[in-house]
Amino acid sequence: MNGAPVPFPSVTTVSDRPAVAPEPEPKTLTHDPVWLIALVALCVAAGIVLRFVTTSALWLDEALTVNIATVPLDELRSALEQDGAPPLYYMLLHFWTDWFGTGDVSVRFLSGAFAVAALIPMWFAARRLAGADDPANGRRIAWIAVVVLASNPYAIRYATETRMYSLVIFLVLCGYLAIARAMERPTFTRLALVSFLGAALMYTQYWSMYLLAAVGLWALWRARPGSENARRARLLILGLVGVGVLFLPWVPTFLSQLAHTGTPWGVAVAPPTGMVYALLDFAGGDHTEGWTLFFPSFALLLLAIFGLGVATRTIELDLRTRRAARPAALIAFGTLLIGLGLSFVSGTAFQSRYAAVAFPLYLLLIALGFARFVDARIRIAAVAVVVALGFAGGVRNVVEQRTQAPEVADAINPSISADDLIIYCPDQVGPDVSRLLPDDARGVTFPSGDGPMLIDWVDYADVVNATDPVEFTREVIADVPDDATIWVVWSPGYRHFEGKCEAIISELRSVRPGEELVVPDETLFERQGLVRFPAS
Repeated sequence: MNGAPVPFPSVTTVSDRPAVAPEPEPKTLTHDPVWLIALVALCVAAGIVLRFVTTSALWLDEALTVNIATVPLDELRSALEQDGAPPLYYMLLHFWTDWFGTGDVSVRFLSGAFAVAALIPMWFAARRLAGADDPANGRRIAWIAVVVLASNPYAIRYATETRMYSLVIFLVLCGYLAIARAMERPTFTRLALVSFLGAALMYTQYWSMYLLAAVGLWALWRARPGSENARRARLLILGLVGVGVLFLPWVPTFLSQLAHTGTPWGVAVAPPTGMVYALLDFAGGDHTEGWTLFFPSFALLLLAIFGLGVATRTIELDLRTRRAARPAALIAFGTLLIGLGLSFVSGTAFQSRYAAVAFPLYLLLIALGFARFVDARIRIAAVAVVVALGFAGGVRNVVEQRTQAPEVADAINPSISADDLIIYCPDQVGPDVSRLLPDDARGVTFPSGDGPMLIDWVDYADVVNATDPVEFTREVIADVPDDATIWVVWSPGYRHFEGKCEAIISELRSVRPGEELVVPDETLFERQGLVRFPAS
């Protein structure tokens, strides 16, 4: 022993775990195959076709929108003051009907055109959002976003409805791009475009103010001292102030509407409930197709916000959220929370169509969720599932009838005479039925006693509660000849009308025996029944 260290013998450690093959490299596509490009083109084409195809007649809101839009322009402000809506879509529809008429296909085509136009800014918005997160796949995610929007049942539904929501979706996507460009280089022109698009949104749908409030809060946070791009955010705030300046001419009308119209037809819902309603309707609504699409869509939403694809079968979650998804997520859900919270506090009703202001940002996040799949094969399969489920809901929109108005009108038209009287109770069943009847058909609505073309929502609940249905009936039938027929178009379950329409029918029964239930009300989106009281 000479004191030299004795080396330890080398030892090889053997694990008793079974050998596992290394995970294969993720499958990437350097060039998109022709079959995939053709399939994308086919899906977009199918989505465009579905935006112009539905078998349903116009329901209340659509028919009322057409009736308001066709009044002389100098009477439009007064008509909207009674209705409670902003004017831009109605002005556009006014000129549209002058050129193309008021048929169902004609008036819906305008919404379809805006829905098709929205596919263009969706591509650019998704490429910008995905490119910040995954530059290599920005263009592919942009096409995924277009296909998902083309197939989405919520977008298809409002493309086939004579309302402003397709215009809202188009303007929000354009506004997203305008704000992104203004944050890159806030020139006067870019900030002016933000002001213009924001004002256009305000003049289209009032829920846009909640979207602008969420954008404003985000900009204020970005403008705090020491924040990155604080100066640009402060200039963006000036662009948002410009929205308010441009909206000033309409403020007196808006304040009058705020004080006297509102949503007397519905009740407020708690914000969590409203959030679920919105997300479910984004997937197609409370149907099998809607629920089936809801779950993968919600999973993709979570992946977009929290996920990071690291391998073929591995996605890591970061509770701090992904940087690229934060603005869209904060603004989309901030909009819904602000709107739902204020609606609940003020006691006004919520319908998921109001959430159209947040829908484009939600769909951008869904598209970003697909980017979390590293393997192109898995991503394509996931897109295929979501698009197929979306088209299933879109096909439902083609075949589903929204109103019983055609059935009621078909029962009245063969035998109506000039002396007949049609009573509509409540007045909300009047606009869509009356547009399918002869122009000279005589109709009155409860409670106002006016014709069925328009609805006066001013202090609506007070007017309904103050009108006695028996006195109303006696007054409106006083000049109806004995040899004329009285028709009652009515529907149960409307708020504030509990027992009112039944009282009208009961009073008519006492003076016109022999009533006939011609059309029973059915379970549709808008249900209407028809009762006939023959000549005495």
